[in-house]
Amino acid sequence: MLGAAEKLILAIDIKDAEAGGTVPNLQLSLAITDNPRTRAIIDGRVTIEGVDLAKTVLGPAEMFWRQLNKAEFDLSELSMSELMIIRSRGDQRFVGIPVFTTRRFYHTGIFVRKDAKIDSPADLKGKTIGVPEYIQTSALWTRGVLQSEFGVAASDMKFYMERLPHRSHAGAIGFELPPWVNRIPAEKSIGSMMVSGELQACMSYNRHSNVIDRSTVDLDSHPDIKPLFADSAAECIRYYKKTGIYPINHGMALKREIYEKNPWVVPNIIKAFNESNDIAERERREHVAYHLETGLVPPEYRQALGMRLINFGVKANREVLETAARYSHQQGLTPRVMTMEELFAPNAMDS
Repeated sequence: MLGAAEKLILAIDIKDAEAGGTVPNLQLSLAITDNPRTRAIIDGRVTIEGVDLAKTVLGPAEMFWRQLNKAEFDLSELSMSELMIIRSRGDQRFVGIPVFTTRRFYHTGIFVRKDAKIDSPADLKGKTIGVPEYIQTSALWTRGVLQSEFGVAASDMKFYMERLPHRSHAGAIGFELPPWVNRIPAEKSIGSMMVSGELQACMSYNRHSNVIDRSTVDLDSHPDIKPLFADSAAECIRYYKKTGIYPINHGMALKREIYEKNPWVVPNIIKAFNESNDIAERERREHVAYHLETGLVPPEYRQALGMRLINFGVKANREVLETAARYSHQQGLTPRVMTMEELFAPNAMDS
């Protein structure tokens, strides 16, 4: 119930608006990662029309845990895998916004022990695999590509998950891990178990310790560890040429209660992030211009370097998103293949 003073303020605001006065901006808290496509939002070069942001820059692991656990932020980046899972379970706290700031060919980041006799993806069958969070999007993509490209299903491997129940994304949403996933004890980590030989491989490795991750070992330079794909760049090229898919990791999510009261804010958010993405593209082209002008990059590469790879919106990313949705169902993370209409705000579907 509004008190007398609050009713008076509201009446004055309405009267001012009707008289052509200024309507106060919507106040939103934002959790976001720092990368070239978000930087103009973070530093204020780009603003969301009609919105004032209280910004918190975080790493994704902590951000997603806090958002899934307590919904601390009005607007945040969110794991696409985890958004699909919660929506499939009837969790309606958030509506998705088709802004995707991070992509990578995640399966090329698999590390293996040199003595594990793993020389190809097929050799992962029957092996012990470490993963920070079984349901995270990068692991979803890695397992999906292993099955679709190399015939290795998730159930063919024995997983060990590093994050503890009370500090994991799965724990935050009550997701029950499948029987082939075990917990790494609190006194150990993926890094320590890779070095000791208790694990034979790992995916989505994160050596930056935070509130939910605890590995610190540098596997890149460890003498007993090697990447599964000796030439990861060649594998990225092979996969992209074959599929045309550049895997998406994070999307954006807005609290549903805010969306329902202020549906106009979704297109404004998309517009602002498109402007931020435009700035990132322009800066990328400016940086590479020096290499083109000096001949360090051959001039015939100019056209390819001018090609824009990262676009936001549902239309430009539908195939990638639908592939992730199929992988999620295939791996038992969701009970059905999630549709785009179930994930994103209705007024974002034409973006």
